[in-house]
Amino acid sequence: MKTAQTELFDKPYPGRMLITGMTPSGTHYVQVYWIMGRSANSRNRVFEREESSVMNQAFDPAQMEDPSLIIYYPVRHWENMHIVSNGDQTDTIYEGLQHNRTFEQSLVLREFEPDAPHFTPRISVVINTDLKQYALSILKTHDNDPSVCLRHSYSYNNFKRGIGHCIHTYNGEQDGVLKPFEGEPFEVPLFDSINEIADYYWERINKENKISLLVKFIDVSSHDIQFEFRNKLT
Repeated sequence: MKTAQTELFDKPYPGRMLITGMTPSGTHYVQVYWIMGRSANSRNRVFEREESSVMNQAFDPAQMEDPSLIIYYPVRHWENMHIVSNGDQTDTIYEGLQHNRTFEQSLVLREFEPDAPHFTPRISVVINTDLKQYALSILKTHDNDPSVCLRHSYSYNNFKRGIGHCIHTYNGEQDGVLKPFEGEPFEVPLFDSINEIADYYWERINKENKISLLVKFIDVSSHDIQFEFRNKLT
């Protein structure tokens, strides 16, 4: 019987993906994010660190056609809150925290992406290191009908060591239309080595469509941040 994890690796195009959890030793919080693409414009990207944030950048700026929806900050943090998302809602959450809005209150201001006919879901996650809690969110259509935005949030009041919760954008493709993720975030394995986590997922996702992957470690005690990147274009 296939698990949600094996189905994820079997999918040629599960899209963008988020994982949040804790290492088996309990020493680090973990966030994993990857991007995929099929067009030349989407594939012309790499992750670049900017201090404690990360930005998608054009690998070859001269070949960038349309930066909307593909150039954004996927990673930011504000005080004890560590944000990762698959779009510019990262900034909405970041700015909301500075104005005392919760994760969920900020995401009420946003919907799925306007890329008809797919209407790509917006997926987001935040870790609160003070409370040792985390939450994931998905904003999506109902079966690609843009008349209604479904807003699902999943909150976890503690971490399970060695386990991450995973959510991604696409469940599959039907008649040329990408269908939104279904179900709840599912459990996937994490490891104590940041490189082992990066390699584990980078080596298993579709080789043709993968673009970039990052792993962020947050030290539970010191809150120091560490990144590891995998970029197809180097």
